[in-house]
Amino acid sequence: MQTPSIHVASLRKGEQIHRSELGSLTRLTADSFPILSGLSIKRLTLAPGAIREPHWHANAAELTYCTAGRALVSVLDDGSRFSSFLVSAGEMFHIDSGALHHVENVGDTEAEFILAFRHERPEDFGFSASLGAMTDSVLGNTYDLPAEDFAKIRRDTTAKLVVRREGEPDIPCTARYGDPHHFAIEAMPAPVDSPVGSARTARAQFWPALRDISMYSLRVREDGMREPHWHPVTAEMGYVHRGSARMTIMDPDGTLDTYIVREGEVYFVPRAYPHHIEVVDSPEIHLLIFFDQPTPADIGYRASMSAYSRKVLAATFGVALDALPDLPFTPSDPLIVTRNNALVR
Repeated sequence: MQTPSIHVASLRKGEQIHRSELGSLTRLTADSFPILSGLSIKRLTLAPGAIREPHWHANAAELTYCTAGRALVSVLDDGSRFSSFLVSAGEMFHIDSGALHHVENVGDTEAEFILAFRHERPEDFGFSASLGAMTDSVLGNTYDLPAEDFAKIRRDTTAKLVVRREGEPDIPCTARYGDPHHFAIEAMPAPVDSPVGSARTARAQFWPALRDISMYSLRVREDGMREPHWHPVTAEMGYVHRGSARMTIMDPDGTLDTYIVREGEVYFVPRAYPHHIEVVDSPEIHLLIFFDQPTPADIGYRASMSAYSRKVLAATFGVALDALPDLPFTPSDPLIVTRNNALVR
């Protein structure tokens, strides 16, 4: 049996915030996954006709990937800027911290979303709970109505989270237009594309709305490998959407943590820690990888070897010059490499 790793946790078995016939909401924060820093993650499912009630996050931007279904998303930003748009599987949306938004399943099947937040302990406010915080008189004054008009509205400061819609959805015609909050990541040409894998990137270069978070949709075949690398100024939080992989992370004290990540699990790599990813026990892995920077960058092992003379490398590794492999010159890391050698278990 695999030894538990501090770098891995199951999102599907995470803290359950809501579960009913309407859907579910689970999360991993630093309270349940202590290694998290600057990032956290949730999984939301919505049955047909279910709504994630209007709400906002007090201390974190949100970056969400739709894995299944079809939903209407609305956003009310400051300055009374309002927009609504449709999201389907393979598409994403971004919400600024403090912006009011809702997610509504407008399809005939269950919708699923993976939500990343730019804080290890995101704080939420539900719109229903925020009304519950005010008296009938205050609400009446706010809306120019008699206080008694609000007597039937619940007086509770606990959010409902997921609610049921009556009847068919109201989808405005403008919801089918493009929107700055919306990004169809799987429809974009892959900036990294090789015979053994690909990476599509939701980052500021392609999606200007992103200011402190980004995401890679990474696919690697069983005959490929994500080369060993590190991210100098960004942490990495990955969700396994499909498949399984083996990873190794090295801590500054030389400690190695090698583990298997499977569907529904989340891993976290602190910034600048070297790590690698290789597929095991599946034909391909699909990872949703979130970063705490709008434009993540990395340093790979291949380009690192090319940066120094063979004499420096020989001295570094304590071997004779002729003992060094015939290393290929690599001015730019390929990110995904072919696995020509057998998988060592």
